[in-house]
Amino acid sequence: MTLNTPREQLRDLITELAVVRGRVTLSSGKEADYYVDLRRITLHHAAAPLVGHLLLDALEEAGFGPAEVDAVGGLTLGADPVAAALLHAAASRGLELDAFVVRKESKAHGLQRRVEGPDVAGKNVVAVEDTSTTGGSVLTAVEALREAGANVVAVAVIVDRDTGAREKVEAEGLPYLSLYGLADLGLA
Repeated sequence: MTLNTPREQLRDLITELAVVRGRVTLSSGKEADYYVDLRRITLHHAAAPLVGHLLLDALEEAGFGPAEVDAVGGLTLGADPVAAALLHAAASRGLELDAFVVRKESKAHGLQRRVEGPDVAGKNVVAVEDTSTTGGSVLTAVEALREAGANVVAVAVIVDRDTGAREKVEAEGLPYLSLYGLADLGLA
């Protein structure tokens, strides 16, 4: 008997734990007959390490690994555990990769930063997200990162809903990487 690959293991966990059937309205305002709740994956004891290692592998294969990229992160809340998983996966391999959090708006007190964590000014960064429908959330993060002086080199998501996010991100001149599309999850 052969064990499933890490990619197959994560796919199975997503389809088992994160795909919720029923009519829902997505953050983009679009409606769907199912919802892919990836926080059920990115905060899961077995799935989160797989997310980190598989995304790190995908980034490295595309030329955006820790040797080329200083930090990863995105718009809070969906991106936070993805960035943390990547940070931990890199650390487990002895690689340096920081994480950051992009607030929806700047704080009105303290340092009034919109991008929290290590300073991203002048750094190569990848904007991450758990899933993307229109690309709106991740592009909001890209805009904030650019305003903070970061060099955004790519966007990476766990699941692409195949509904225009890739095209919008690529129209901004950024490579778009995803681990899975809807067909991979049996949803297309």
